[in-house]
Amino acid sequence: MKIIDAHHHFWDPDLNYHPWLRDEPQIPFRYGDYSSIRTRFMHEEYDLVSADWEIVANVTMEGEWDPADPTGEAIWMQKVADSTGKPAAHVAQAWLDKNDLDEVLSTLANLPIVKSVRHKPRFNASPGGPPGGMTDPYFKAGYKALAKSNLMFDLQTPWWHLYEVKSMADMAPEVPIILNHTGLPSDRSAEGLAGWYEALKDFAQIPQTFIKISGLGVPGKPWSLADNRDIIRRAIDIFSPDRSMFASNFPVDGLCGDFNTIFSGFDTSTNDYSNEERQSLFSGTASEVYGIKIL
Repeated sequence: MKIIDAHHHFWDPDLNYHPWLRDEPQIPFRYGDYSSIRTRFMHEEYDLVSADWEIVANVTMEGEWDPADPTGEAIWMQKVADSTGKPAAHVAQAWLDKNDLDEVLSTLANLPIVKSVRHKPRFNASPGGPPGGMTDPYFKAGYKALAKSNLMFDLQTPWWHLYEVKSMADMAPEVPIILNHTGLPSDRSAEGLAGWYEALKDFAQIPQTFIKISGLGVPGKPWSLADNRDIIRRAIDIFSPDRSMFASNFPVDGLCGDFNTIFSGFDTSTNDYSNEERQSLFSGTASEVYGIKIL
């Protein structure tokens, strides 16, 4: 099975400034203590952990680089790609509510590997409460500006904020929206999963949306098929294989399971799908969305 890993990170905290990977104390994190990933993870380390799989291309995700240097990571990643051939595509940092957005987007749009941007909107820690950051007029205006740059938007937000997406998406319906980490179904109670499922169905009705199935770790537990198979299947059922893609989220999801465990879980969860459906999930959708040619 040829694989395009649709979401993972390259970083070198000794070389570049990522506040959360260098500063003390650690920030609150959904997987708890993340000391073990505060170290270099580049193509050599990635190739080592993924050696048992046929990875034909990679999509790297911004890694919370120094916000005072909003284009630095993307420029550096382009140099990495030029010298190593990896990644094939990159999702860059862009703060949609900042005054320098036009300048940032202009720079990013001229980097061949940059296909999309991410700005995690403000969110509530649990369902309920006030509206989140996607309702902010400055954020929405920044999102609309993406249409002029021909860049996409990678969205990371808990599922209880997905109801806010439509009014934002309607402002620029030509901008694809790729939901990160399966909508973050961290609450595995019956009530939590029911809420996630309904929110995901509502979000999927927006025609320009896609989903990355990743980030499924449960705090304090190793990654397991028993915990995640139904979530994987439900997400695919809602979006279809043509709008779904698998991703490792390494090295972050390495806090929950090794690469083989996670991709074996994706493989086993879909072993009764057709070859065409599996091809879409493992590489085809990512190839189409991020403009990556598979050799």
